[in-house]
Amino acid sequence: MEQYEVTGMSCAACSTRVEKAVSKVPGVTACSVSLLTNSMGVEGTASPQAVLAAVEKAGYGAAKKGAAPAKAEGTASAGTAGDGEILKMRRRLTASLCLLLPLMYVSMGHAMWNWPLPPFFEGNPVAVGLVQLLLSAAVMVVNQKFFVSGFRGLIHRAPNMDTLVALGSAASFGYSAFALFAMSGALARGDAGAAMSYLHGLYFESAAMILTLITVGKLLEARSKGKTTDALRGLMQLRPKTALLLRDGGETEVPVEQVKPGDRFAVRPGESIPVDGVVLEGGSAVDESALTGESVPVDKAPGDPVSAATVNQSGFLVCEATRVGEDTTLSQIIRMVGDAAATKAPIAKIADRVSGVFVPVVIGISLITLAVWLLEGQSAGYALSRAISVLVISCPCALGLATPVAIMVGSGVGARHGILFKTAVSLEEAGRTQIAVLDKTGTITSGTPKVTDLLPAEGCTEEQLLKAALSLEQKSEHPLAKAVLSLAEERGIAAEGVADFRAVPGNGLSGFLDGSALAGGNLNFLRERADLPEEAVRRAEQLSGQGKTPLFFSKDGRLLGIIAVADVIREDSPRAVKELQDMGIRVVMLTGDNERTARAIGAQAGVDEVIAGVLPDGKEAVVGRLRKQGKVAMVGDGINDAPALTRADTGIAV
Repeated sequence: MEQYEVTGMSCAACSTRVEKAVSKVPGVTACSVSLLTNSMGVEGTASPQAVLAAVEKAGYGAAKKGAAPAKAEGTASAGTAGDGEILKMRRRLTASLCLLLPLMYVSMGHAMWNWPLPPFFEGNPVAVGLVQLLLSAAVMVVNQKFFVSGFRGLIHRAPNMDTLVALGSAASFGYSAFALFAMSGALARGDAGAAMSYLHGLYFESAAMILTLITVGKLLEARSKGKTTDALRGLMQLRPKTALLLRDGGETEVPVEQVKPGDRFAVRPGESIPVDGVVLEGGSAVDESALTGESVPVDKAPGDPVSAATVNQSGFLVCEATRVGEDTTLSQIIRMVGDAAATKAPIAKIADRVSGVFVPVVIGISLITLAVWLLEGQSAGYALSRAISVLVISCPCALGLATPVAIMVGSGVGARHGILFKTAVSLEEAGRTQIAVLDKTGTITSGTPKVTDLLPAEGCTEEQLLKAALSLEQKSEHPLAKAVLSLAEERGIAAEGVADFRAVPGNGLSGFLDGSALAGGNLNFLRERADLPEEAVRRAEQLSGQGKTPLFFSKDGRLLGIIAVADVIREDSPRAVKELQDMGIRVVMLTGDNERTARAIGAQAGVDEVIAGVLPDGKEAVVGRLRKQGKVAMVGDGINDAPALTRADTGIAV
């Protein structure tokens, strides 16, 4: 799918017009335009030049995503929702209100409630009309964007919502200007009564009010649009900016764009890995939570793959670049999110088709109204006022103002309960959910490894086991060590100094305490250094089956005990899952963790189904498959689950 940015769109009718124009290009098999993100996704064999030409012929600007978008003739980047655009709208709204308030005072306050005016206006209806004309004309100048966009749509035979606004406002202004001239003519004839009657036929305040109200709606819409790209920006911010290349026996820091496949690069502890690659030298624990969502870092040794945007936590790594630029795993995730955002739900396509005929139908009804009243023998002024009423009443107040206000009210109620909705579609679709897909780490679980079990061997106490483990783990940078240190700190246990400390990445630790040999690590590491009873091995297997990581510790070849560490389930997860099930929602747990750990956590949470060992692109595919079975809500931690969150009917980021 080719991605494009489109400018000049102001409503759903515009996006429908662009879709129709591009769909007619030979070679285009599918086209989807998103008004919310001003983006367009095109599938097929058509050249980008042909697609861009079709958009420009329809009266809008376009460019391939990443290039500077061409602006539609006579407009800025209409429809963009950046901070600059919102600031301009606020200024327009402020200026409109400052002009509208005195206009309403003169036109409505004085006429309906006899609010006082300066003596000069007493008995001078032309002066009152001229003030209204000047104030309403100023509001129209401030909001000239509606007229530029609306009449441009008419010229291109593609009227949009701005066309209704422009026609309604312009017709009200034009008829009022005609009435003002008629009023002055009546005064010239000395017919003061006729002149005063014309004063009640002025619609200058309507011309200004409709522009101001729609500007309010546009501002609320722009604020909503400005929040829709937060997830994509978050993904892009994960991209490292520089890489430490190894060249000619030295280290050279270069922009990440200059890294090529085959280059050797170094990654120090605490640094992000710049591109996808494979470890050549060194060993470390790498935090891959940005991509997989799993909080427990993965041990890396020579020959293991590493991915861009993951963080080296402990050792010094030398790697060889394998995939760079747009080929990295992170870039592919970003591209998937962009592609998903450019697609539309079927209900959105139906709404677009309705919007595409709404404006022409309203204009047609207005013309029919004018003709009918003229045929009935009414005056041109009477018939014209009724035709204007159709335009003004049909101006998209509900689409441009009521809907954004309803969204903000609903979002406000949700926010008070800790729930934030990004779009009206999310608000609507959430109530139709049939399948809830939950990410494991950070959603069902706490996301932080903790000690779950202390199992001292015979003849050893919990304190002795924990003290020996603490003495070893205090020098380790592995995340599982932090769980041991945290528990020791809670219990007030102090560590003792270990001599000749050694760490074997992915296996364990060793050292000497007061002349005694200490060792700690996984089963294979301890088997070479201590005598392990069969009962301890069986107990470790049981712990593994529960989704826990067993750590063995020994002293002088004798087992001290086992400490189990795990990403523990949240206390309220089982209750939340049960409440979803009571609502008739099927609950599925989706995770990149291994099958045994995932099933253990799933059993504790009480979910209906467990799908394990799935990476971000696989999660997106699983959600797509589940959508065929019903409405899907995906619950994840936001960044690494972004493709799946976007693919779901409702994406819920915790």
